[in-house]
Amino acid sequence: MQTAVHSKKTVSKRGFLENVRRELRTNWGLYLLVAIPVAYLVIFKYVPMYGVQIAFRDYTPVRSITGSAWVGLKHFQRFFSNPNSWAIIRNTLSISLYSLLTFPLPIVLALLLNYMPSQRFKKTVQLVSYAPHFISTVVMVGMILQFLDTRSGLVNMLITALGGESVSFMSQPGYFYHIYVWSGIWQSIGYNSIIYIAALAGVSPELHEAAIVDGANILKRMWHIDLPCLLPTVSILLIMQCGSILSVGYEKIYLMQNNLNSSVSEIISTYVYKQGIAASTPQYSYATAIGLFVSIINVILLIIVNKVTGKLSGSSLW
Repeated sequence: MQTAVHSKKTVSKRGFLENVRRELRTNWGLYLLVAIPVAYLVIFKYVPMYGVQIAFRDYTPVRSITGSAWVGLKHFQRFFSNPNSWAIIRNTLSISLYSLLTFPLPIVLALLLNYMPSQRFKKTVQLVSYAPHFISTVVMVGMILQFLDTRSGLVNMLITALGGESVSFMSQPGYFYHIYVWSGIWQSIGYNSIIYIAALAGVSPELHEAAIVDGANILKRMWHIDLPCLLPTVSILLIMQCGSILSVGYEKIYLMQNNLNSSVSEIISTYVYKQGIAASTPQYSYATAIGLFVSIINVILLIIVNKVTGKLSGSSLW
C-alpha cells in the first residue's frame, strides 16, 4: 500500500514538473518580462534588508555588520530620549497631514479638464500644469528663494508696490509649511491628475447621456457618475499616500532650511541625513534605527488605512 502511495506521489510530481516545463516553453517571453522587475526587487529591496540589523548594533565599517557589538534597542532609546525627537516627529506629521489635505486638488483639476469644451484650451492647461513636474528640486528651491527674496523677489516687489512692507518669508517659521506645501502643489498637481483623467476616460458615455436626458447638470453628473467611478483609484492612491506619511523627502526641505526656520523645518528625513551622512562622525546605527522606526510606523498605518478603506469603499490594496 505504501508503495502504491509513493508511486502515485511520484507520478503526480512528474506531471507537475511537466506542466511547469510546458508553461515555460509556451510563455517564456512573459516570464522573462516578469523576471526583470522581480530581480530588481530582490537585489535592491530585499537583499539590503540584511543591513537592518545595523540598527541593533554599534556598527563601524572596520568591524563589518556581524562583527559590530550587539546593543539591542540602545539607539531607539537614544532617539526617544532626545529632547528634540518629539518636535521632529511633530514637524514631520504637520507637513504630511497638511499635504494630505490637498489630496483632492488633482481630482478637481481632472474633473474640470474632463468637462472643458475647448480641446485647444484643455491641452494648453494640461501643458502648463504638467511642465513644473519636470523641474528639478534644486531649481525649484532656487526659484522659490528668488521669488521670495526680501529685496529683489517678485512677491515682495508686488507687496511694496501695493503699499506694504517687504516680508522675509524664509526666515519666519510661520510661512514655512505654506511655502513648502503650495509650491509642491504647483509643481505636481498637473502630473498627479493624469491618472484621474485616464480613469475618467473609461467612464461610459451612455451614463452621461442618460443623466443629461434626466436633466442632470454638470455638478450632479460629477457627483453621481464621475466620482463613484473614480472612487477605486482614489482609494488606492490615498492608501499609498497614508502609508508614507512619515517619509517626507528631505531634499526640498533641506535646501529650504536655515537657522531661523529650523524649529519647524527639521523633520525625520533631514535629521537622519545629518546624523547618518553629513555629520563629521557619521552615526550609521543611530540613523538606521530612526529609519527603521519610520518604516514600521508606515507599515502599521498602511495596514490600518487599507483595512478601513476596504470596509468603507470596497477598494483596497489587498
